[in-house]
Amino acid sequence: MDDLAALFSPFTIKAIELKNRIVMPALASFLIGDDGSISDATVEHYRLRAAGGPAMVITEACAVSPEGVVSSHQARIYEDRFMAGLAQIAAAIKAEGSVPAVQIHHGGRQTSIKVIKRKPLAPSALPCPTIRGEVEPLSLDGIQQLIQKFGDAAERAYQAGFELIEIHGAHGYLINQFLSGFSNIREDAYGGTVTARTRFAREIVAELRRRLGPEFPISFKISAEEYVNGGLTTPESIEILKILVEAGIDIVQVSAGNDVTAEWICQPMFMKKACLVDSAAQIKQALDIPMMAVGRINDPLIANDIIVRKKADLVCMGRGLLADPEMPLKAREGRLDEIRTCIACNTCMESIFKRGRIECLVNPMLGREKEMAFVKTRNPKKIMVIGGGPGGLNAAWVAAKRGHEVHVHEKRNELGGQLVPGSLPGHKAELRSLIRFQKKQAEIFGVRCHLNHEVTAEDVQAENPDIVILATGSLPALPSVEGIGKDIVLTYEDVLDGGRRDFNAVVIVGGGPTGLELALHLSDHGRAVTVIEMLPKAGAGLEAMTKKIILDRLKQNKVAVITNTRLLRVEDDGVVVAGPDEAESSITADKVVIAVGTRPNSSLYDQIRALGYETYQIGDCLEPRGAKDAIYDSAVLGRKI
Repeated sequence: MDDLAALFSPFTIKAIELKNRIVMPALASFLIGDDGSISDATVEHYRLRAAGGPAMVITEACAVSPEGVVSSHQARIYEDRFMAGLAQIAAAIKAEGSVPAVQIHHGGRQTSIKVIKRKPLAPSALPCPTIRGEVEPLSLDGIQQLIQKFGDAAERAYQAGFELIEIHGAHGYLINQFLSGFSNIREDAYGGTVTARTRFAREIVAELRRRLGPEFPISFKISAEEYVNGGLTTPESIEILKILVEAGIDIVQVSAGNDVTAEWICQPMFMKKACLVDSAAQIKQALDIPMMAVGRINDPLIANDIIVRKKADLVCMGRGLLADPEMPLKAREGRLDEIRTCIACNTCMESIFKRGRIECLVNPMLGREKEMAFVKTRNPKKIMVIGGGPGGLNAAWVAAKRGHEVHVHEKRNELGGQLVPGSLPGHKAELRSLIRFQKKQAEIFGVRCHLNHEVTAEDVQAENPDIVILATGSLPALPSVEGIGKDIVLTYEDVLDGGRRDFNAVVIVGGGPTGLELALHLSDHGRAVTVIEMLPKAGAGLEAMTKKIILDRLKQNKVAVITNTRLLRVEDDGVVVAGPDEAESSITADKVVIAVGTRPNSSLYDQIRALGYETYQIGDCLEPRGAKDAIYDSAVLGRKI
């Protein structure tokens, strides 16, 4: 594709020839066994990403020592027994035409005694601010032992077939802890000045160079900005990297953040795309080695622009390749509207912490590639899908791809369901890419879409399908309080879908995800907003990094978020609420917006079942949940019927 010529131009690092400028950076797959073992699913995960067309795939962080492990699902490289599995990954990546690389890593203080069964190691007696717990400052002998372990890990990586090794010096892990005045208060040769704090990293680089020889490419990943008092800044990072270039690094991956500022490590949709590229560009101007940019680069056009403007030499598109392993191939062929774009919802991160596995809202196959492979049906059927939201559309195109005849019926004049109003706030505009993808898949696989008609049981009888899938979504729930029927009351759908913003002051009832996102949207448009929430804290159900950013922005917008407070009644000029002491108070407003949840819209289900049709419910019409559940359920159903 001519518009992406720069992105798909070749590049060379030492003797490595890269076919384009796209790199998959190291991302935890959570497909590693508790004992560090690598399964067929792990290998397939990496094979699929390599087959999708990136020039290089960097395998997830491999611990160089047992006490450096941060999770029971982390990859490891500290013993020879791990080499066979790693070699399988390297071979699979190479067989698909991509350069196999690997990242080596030590967690330092950013792990816990529960994981490693001992006190974590650290540069200084400063515990991890988020994990807490005592740490053991490294002795001079301990530092030298770890340098040797990094060297041993590099040799194993080389023997396993990896063609580039990246040292993880970012994100608050051990090497970053030494580099940063935020975490290193040593008073010996490894602390104090920038040069002294860089010594540990410099000696690791020198050890790798000694073992690997002058021609083997070594990358270093740095958090150029940590966004904490006393932490690294881009100018200081330039000083550090100049020292490391002399020691032997060949390329730098420029990231940001540490354990306190994790939103800069895995940036949610509320942060601008390519938000770290300026740091990479500054470093590129100061150093005479290649730069890899990372951070919210989810669009091939943006990636190409970075290369054209010489802000970086390579672009890392990590979550983009989790969402769509074929993204580079589709971009090269000009099929941009077929890309399943990462929407930066951070479901991948949230699922790791909450469920112990990695999941993706837009790609239900992530981590389930083999079990969810597409298999053509031997018994094509006529399927009627009622509801054209994310669940209904996903079930439709999956079933159609397998060979079924599928009809989607949507009562509105456009497809997308709740994603349409949900994408109206500027900070959630990326949801539109999911609508675009679903509609394009439906078009490709011949789904017939019927709009502007609300289906009845008689319509089902007239169409007479073999299977009916109900994906009719949910309706806003309204609390049973006095005055709830007054004209002053709106639902969140009235505001978003109906475009109702004919007010200046508004009270939002409900401080969950919908309420807070609506509060941010309205306050960004100059409205005076008060949020009341019954729970002790607002934002229950929001992914942690997204929650942090929303609450910070609401504070900047002077939104009042009042917790431990319940709605008693609605009046003509506002609401009456009760606080934790049950004392009543009034809040004046032009409008009151209810955002306390939803209830299933399942009125058709019993009628259709009574007619004898094989009927399924998916998404919110079964049980109010999120888009991820609707898409996953529909993906499973579409493969089953």
